[in-house]
This record gives sequence, structure tokens and C-alpha cells, in this order.
Amino acid sequence: MQVNAVNNDKRNDYKLKAGVTAATVLTTGAALAHIAKRQGFSLSPSAIKKTPVKDWAVFRLYDKKRPDRKMIELEEKEILELASASVAGGLSAGLLLDDKKYKKSKIRESVNQLLGNVAVPVACVGAVSRLYKKYKPQILAKVPQIKETGKFSRNFNKALKGIPFSIATIASLGVGIVGGNRVSNLLNEKVFHKKVEREIKGTDFAPHVDDLGMAVSLMAEKSKAASFITRIVPAFLCVPGYQVGTHRD
Repeated sequence: MQVNAVNNDKRNDYKLKAGVTAATVLTTGAALAHIAKRQGFSLSPSAIKKTPVKDWAVFRLYDKKRPDRKMIELEEKEILELASASVAGGLSAGLLLDDKKYKKSKIRESVNQLLGNVAVPVACVGAVSRLYKKYKPQILAKVPQIKETGKFSRNFNKALKGIPFSIATIASLGVGIVGGNRVSNLLNEKVFHKKVEREIKGTDFAPHVDDLGMAVSLMAEKSKAASFITRIVPAFLCVPGYQVGTHRD
């Protein structure tokens, strides 16, 4: 009997995780399609069929030979739209497929994810991004450079000029994650009346790959690498929805 109960629990967990994953991918994909249409991309099946896969809006990368080619842009409002769709999908599936006793914890987690893990980091990165881009010429003018005599020196100077961007990205992301964690703790205590005292550790930054992708997509100049990261941000943003739908506390 105990073995059957364990097997049933495993099947239920698998069903929950699979259902939440499918719902999250579906709603995030729908939000991405809405963003693409809003930005002028055709969603007509016939038009998509005639377009090479690599040139589809969701896969298209920046090409310096075609700098004016239309690209999907993911700024703060688009990222929040994708995250909201992800959380909505994960929450809906979680409430439908999981035990009703976890309903409140999933709703609480949905608020924590949207505000603490998405909105606050995005707000911090977005603010620093605008500030950095405004003063970029002045900042780069102060970066020391060596005399360029060949490929190595050119690459070395390019790497030096990339340091301010790297520092700004990491710093804004760090502030956003720490601030988001505090917002989540405050929400738990003041709104949900659940006392949570949790210090951030180095390992806590591991789940924030999605935030790193968002930071680079918001701050980086147009390039193939930056556009690639932008393309995979929607996949990263499925994580909050999955965490909401599978949350039990």
C-alpha cells in the first residue's frame, strides 16, 4: 500500500510539472506573439511559411550587413508582459492540477515572483541602462587605451571598453536581486502575514539566469550576441511561471 501511495505521489508530481510547464510555455508564447504583432511582424501562417526559419521574428539575429532590418525589441514593458503571462499560465495550471491546500501559497508566490524576481530587477536594470547609455561617450572617454599595433592590441582595447558595461550590468542586477528579495520578504510579512527571514547567499544568484538575460537585452548595444540573448529571454521567463505553479509551502 505504501509503495502504491509513493507511486501515486510521483505520478501526480509529474503530471503537475508537465502541466505547469506546458501552460507556462503556451501563455509566454502567446505573449511573445502579441508583442511581435504589435511591433509590426506578420503572424499570417502563409507569410510565416514563406519565410526561412532563421528569419522568423523569434529567431532573427542582428546582422551588421543589414543594420536596418526589423528586430523584436524587448524593453521593460515587454519583459513584464512576458513574465506576467508566464506567471498567469503557471498559476492557472498549478491551481487546476495541484491540491487545493496549496492555493494560497501559489498565489503568494505569484506576487513574489512578479514583484521580487522580475519587476524590481527590471526596474533597476532599466534605470541603470538609461543612465549608462546617456553618459556612455563620457564614460568610454575615460577608459585607458594602449597603442594599437595589431589584432591583439585592438581586441585588448575593445575588452577594456567593455569593462564599464560589465560593471553596470552586474551592479544593477545585483541591486535588483537584493532589492527584489527584500520586497518579497516584506510582502510575505506585511501582506501575507508570513514571517520570512532569509539572507541572500552566493548560490541564490544561480536561478537568476533570466534576470541576467534581461539585463543584457536591456543594456547591450545591437549585436548578434545581444540579439541572441534577447531571443532566449522568453524561455528564461518561463521559469517564474513554473516556480509559481509547482510551489508548495
